[in-house]
Amino acid sequence: MAQKSGFDFFGFGSKPGNESEVREKFWRTAKKAARQIPFMEEVVAAYYCAMDKKTPLRAKGTLLAALGYFVLPTDVIPDFIFGLGFTDDIAVLTAAITTVSAHITPAHRLAARQAIADKS
Repeated sequence: MAQKSGFDFFGFGSKPGNESEVREKFWRTAKKAARQIPFMEEVVAAYYCAMDKKTPLRAKGTLLAALGYFVLPTDVIPDFIFGLGFTDDIAVLTAAITTVSAHITPAHRLAARQAIADKS
């Protein structure tokens, strides 16, 4: 199920198959990580920032790289290891979000709060 966000997918027009696949992987991983990542709302806001066509390309690239690392099940510390699995993801996401925080807008944060409420 694709999340309706109001943001253009990567700013390159709509590609329904790719968009729904990316969104599905993101939300599946986000649900698994929600209890282990204390700043999940900020991660979801970063997701919406990366999807926003108004976000500068460099910021998108930084966020997409971090979010890609987040959704990959095989990384430095595999996500299935309870208690440790998302620690490397947290480090990568924290660095990316800190780097591009000026581009994460109140609209992205609002969309994140609404999406998390809808997913709960």
